[in-house]
Amino acid sequence: MAGPIKNVPIGQILVENGFISEKQLNDALVKQRSSEGKMLGDVMLEMGLVSETQLAQALSIRLKVPFIDLSSRKINTDAVAKIPENVAREKVVFAFDINHGRLMVATNDPVNFYIFEDLKVTTGMEIVPQISTKTLIEASINKYYSSQAIDSTMTELENEKQDDSDLDLEKAESEGRIDNAPIVKLVNMMVETAFRNECTDIHIEPFKDRTRIRFRIDGELVEQEMKIPPEFHNSIITRIKILSGMNIAEKRIPLDGRYGTRIDGVNLDMRVSTIPCVYGEKCVIRLLSTADDKARKITDLGMTEYNYQMFEQIIRCPNGVMLVTGPTGSGKSTTLYATLGELSQPNVNIVTVEDPVEKKIDGVNQCQINAKAGMTFAAALRSILRQDPDIIMVGEIRDGETADIAIRAAITGHFVLSTLHTNDAAGTIVRLVDMGVAPYMVASSVVGIVAQRLVKLLCKECKETFVCENTEDLKLMSRTEPVQICRPHPGGCRACHNTGYAGRTAIHEIIVSSPDIKELISSGASAEEIGAQATKNGTLLLRDNVTKMVLAGRTSIDELVKATYTV
Repeated sequence: MAGPIKNVPIGQILVENGFISEKQLNDALVKQRSSEGKMLGDVMLEMGLVSETQLAQALSIRLKVPFIDLSSRKINTDAVAKIPENVAREKVVFAFDINHGRLMVATNDPVNFYIFEDLKVTTGMEIVPQISTKTLIEASINKYYSSQAIDSTMTELENEKQDDSDLDLEKAESEGRIDNAPIVKLVNMMVETAFRNECTDIHIEPFKDRTRIRFRIDGELVEQEMKIPPEFHNSIITRIKILSGMNIAEKRIPLDGRYGTRIDGVNLDMRVSTIPCVYGEKCVIRLLSTADDKARKITDLGMTEYNYQMFEQIIRCPNGVMLVTGPTGSGKSTTLYATLGELSQPNVNIVTVEDPVEKKIDGVNQCQINAKAGMTFAAALRSILRQDPDIIMVGEIRDGETADIAIRAAITGHFVLSTLHTNDAAGTIVRLVDMGVAPYMVASSVVGIVAQRLVKLLCKECKETFVCENTEDLKLMSRTEPVQICRPHPGGCRACHNTGYAGRTAIHEIIVSSPDIKELISSGASAEEIGAQATKNGTLLLRDNVTKMVLAGRTSIDELVKATYTV
């Protein structure tokens, strides 16, 4: 669909339908001329002028081909099965219905007739193309082909169960029959489905009459529809143990392991942990994208322009300690990795001590903690100081000894990055003093503290606006008059997996260690006093940051309470 003749009407249609202004269209056309051979639609998407859906709808008007919203459409699974998964992925097409013997196919390129000729040969049916967005098509492919494959695997398992009902499962395991195809396929598909749903953890939990599978998506556990009979639980756990190099005979104590795989061209690293429960072993798999997934930039982490300027002041310091704080799962490691990505230069020696190394970064020397061998944070830090480092990253400050060495390293001219589990930025300073570091040393070494949380974003497709009149809620937002804000639609929609939320972003509270704050730290001031002074100096508290997002309709009052509520 190249060439300016077709592109101009698309732009005109977007203008006529109020999606963009004339000025935005002209800006996009100017940019398109400077970018080699890019289609106008792609240029507009990059510039953030239109959404994929708006572009597809405009294309639908332009070509007189109907637009189909796959997220809200009932899908006919018989139609899905007509096109093999590899063909659907390669050609970015998805069959969603059969109408009078004709196959209804969603595509993002309805002018490419060669695709439909090929599909006609493959399926032996007449093809009726309809326009949809690439994102919706890919999401549907991931969802429906995975669920079909899981259903067929479950059927295989059921058949096997009938054949083997008299065979003791323990005996089957000892004979190595655990590598039978259905179990292997089931575990692989579980991990693939989790990865495609952008899930961070898989929970496999044994109960009396079933095995429950839950995925943690956007910080919430979502139960999956896989109905796994309890007799297969041991086989699944054994398969995962074999993959991650754990002892399959040991079922009485917690075990840890890890393994890697490749899904959709991305190398995936998995940390596996099992723990014995009443009805068998519970297993949790943490999914970590490895080095191929480039460390994200700080600007991609949701830091506001104002906070980013404060953050830049901190990382410009040639020496000192920068601490990132927050509860487990608040994205501290991601922020540290993004910071290292920003600081990594050919003329700088960066060494990290981590437990474990979660993401491998090119050009950074990363060391793994091994407590059994005596490689603790403190021991590793002492050795690193003899490695001529410029920047040191300590995965976590867990005790007074590590804190002391990290702070001494900063005083002797190194830039040290680390994390600490505290609730807010000001409390971090008091925690260091509690760990036994002298207040004057904390004052002279700490250059900045970033406290952060992750906040879920409302689904753009189904969020509802309402006028908030609840006095308690208004008080949380420091408002006295009713205000119009948004909330999730009860039951959500298909685009957000019926949760009402889609995606997360980080919120930050940043304290830059100015002379007046250093003075307060040296005199042993409380967290409240340090916090009050920081606010005077321009620090925006976590609550202020979320309040802005609530008022802008990006998140809900529930998320404000979750992220910042204290008694």
